[in-house]
Amino acid sequence: MIFLTEQEKETFHEILLPYENDEIVLKMKNYCQHGNVSTYEHVMNVALTCFYINRKKNFGCNEIDLVTAAFLHDFYLYDWHKKDNNTHRLHGFFHPMVAAINATKYFHVNKSVRNIILCHMWPLTFFHFPKSKEALLVSLVDKYCCIREVFYSLRKKNALKRKKALAFYN
Repeated sequence: MIFLTEQEKETFHEILLPYENDEIVLKMKNYCQHGNVSTYEHVMNVALTCFYINRKKNFGCNEIDLVTAAFLHDFYLYDWHKKDNNTHRLHGFFHPMVAAINATKYFHVNKSVRNIILCHMWPLTFFHFPKSKEALLVSLVDKYCCIREVFYSLRKKNALKRKKALAFYN
């Protein structure tokens, strides 16, 4: 569980102010990421967890670059689960580049943020390795959040199955 002070919550949302309610970014709510978690929910989880770890463990990361990149790291704007002439088949390898292009196109992010986005899938994207502590933190937290979201979705799905099974026998 992440506990932030009111001041920390305010700082977090100030950093995301240019992004979190932008109409293009809000399209991420329409795409499934892991289980029943939307891409928007996922990037918010990653950004919040990165912010929390940086604050509580005194990592000394550039908070603005960290939170911005964490929030935009999956800003690719398509549903990678849908079959689309095999364009999404190698999604894991190519979506960081698409997200970095979109982040630059729509928000003119700096070089540091682009690098963090490009290497968040390391070691899968072997040649784009984390070159900063911000990049390493986003990459690790992304994997942690992915695992949490998948297991949360499975647990929720299994609970629903149990409920239906019990209703059948009652």
